Amino acid sequence: MISELDSTFLHRAIEIAHSNIDNGGGPFGAVITYKNNIIAESGNMVRIQNDPTAHAEVEAIRKACATLQNYSLEHCTIYSSCEPCPMCLGAIYWAKINRIVFASSRFDAAAAGFDDKLIYDEILLPIAQRTVTTVSAPLQIADDVFKKWIEFDKKLRY
Repeated sequence: MISELDSTFLHRAIEIAHSNIDNGGGPFGAVITYKNNIIAESGNMVRIQNDPTAHAEVEAIRKACATLQNYSLEHCTIYSSCEPCPMCLGAIYWAKINRIVFASSRFDAAAAGFDDKLIYDEILLPIAQRTVTTVSAPLQIADDVFKKWIEFDKKLRY
């Protein structure tokens, strides 16, 4: 069960998804709140921007970070018209968003033609068994970058 405020924000995400279809975007919407105030919202912009990473959640995260002038969205909630895909879920974790509220499931999305099952399945496979050819090519100079980072005295952990 969700609160009345959660319901309001979730309905807003769904409204964005509806209007996004009319504007040439995909059927997804997302809202991010901080201290119960909307700080960012977006529809899916994949077709509009010709950017496969421009999902509603990722676009909303980018806007929220700009609004708060911070790469951490700790203490924020994201409301999505649909269960976040694996990419968006990763972005949500990287942004340190504490809470996700969504309406439709990934199975509902799959029935509408947005099936992420392959990605969910592939993540669990060893690299050599994935359908995208992936080559590990360890080079010392790549390791040097991490050594430099470890020794860098001005780093900020994120």
